[in-house]
Amino acid sequence: MNFKMWVKALKIIPRISKEEWEDLDIISRWLIATRSAVLVMTFLSAALAGIFALRDNQFNFWYWLLVLVGLLFAHATNNLANDFTDYYKGVDNDNYYRAQYGPQPLVHGLLTKKQVLTYITVTGVIALAAGLGLVFLQRGWTLLFLGLGIFFVIFYTYPLKYIALGEIAVLIVWGPLMIGGGYYAITGTWSWQVVIASLPYALGVTAVIFGKHIDKYSIDKEKGIHTLPVLLGEKISRYIIIAMMIFQYLLVGYLILIGFFTPILLVVLLAIPTFFRILPLFRSPKPEEKPDDYPDVWPNYFVAAAFVHNRSFGSYFLVGLILDTILKLIIK
Repeated sequence: MNFKMWVKALKIIPRISKEEWEDLDIISRWLIATRSAVLVMTFLSAALAGIFALRDNQFNFWYWLLVLVGLLFAHATNNLANDFTDYYKGVDNDNYYRAQYGPQPLVHGLLTKKQVLTYITVTGVIALAAGLGLVFLQRGWTLLFLGLGIFFVIFYTYPLKYIALGEIAVLIVWGPLMIGGGYYAITGTWSWQVVIASLPYALGVTAVIFGKHIDKYSIDKEKGIHTLPVLLGEKISRYIIIAMMIFQYLLVGYLILIGFFTPILLVVLLAIPTFFRILPLFRSPKPEEKPDDYPDVWPNYFVAAAFVHNRSFGSYFLVGLILDTILKLIIK
């Protein structure tokens, strides 16, 4: 068991050689193949769903655990399926963007097609089992949310990403579906207020995928992958990301004004220094070559900056929501 690699794979997407891969345990291989470092975004969505349930005195740990497992393994399944589909369609060949920032199991010969399909099957079955468990326990609309989750896992890579619907899908999935649907799976109650309250965080995740698609704008345009940045243009897309990040703060302010959140959620303002630190990057196009002082995450550029802000904002949002929940429970 290589615990050091487990931690590393959860923090970054490590570059790794074939020889190093052969020495890894199965868990390390799964964590790397599924790009588990980005699963933190899904963990936060599941955590937020649970906290919203707790603040309404409807939290059930076992239901929440099923939500967490289901969402994490569904996201992991999608990442694996994404790599398999793009490799099968020839997209990831010829040193495509995906093969540059981290190991693409098929492109780099780390796994065979059969092995990747096995990973997809096992990971997907775990996600499905958690979802079916919730359907059996909670019933109601839970089956609908499970069906929507399956739809996005299967069809995000193709055709949604190819027809400028991938970014919209991410906004729907990481907010209304994961947080709103997760809240329903835990409590058995649908709440439009929770759905609206999920949007500040969901916008951050959407900014991340927007950043990734701007980073590979030229390549996607050549390959006929019509993401929203390809459709809207590189410059407009950069300013849309800025607008989304600003809107995260404005939405929190609105939710405080209507009394859904207490002013303690103003703690998210502590993420503003991070926003201003990355803001200059979005004012200019991506450099042709890696800047000398740039971290070793190239060719990730806009996506890396958006991820840094989302991690900062999401962490403060989570802390603020925890404190808000404690305050509300004490008052009650």
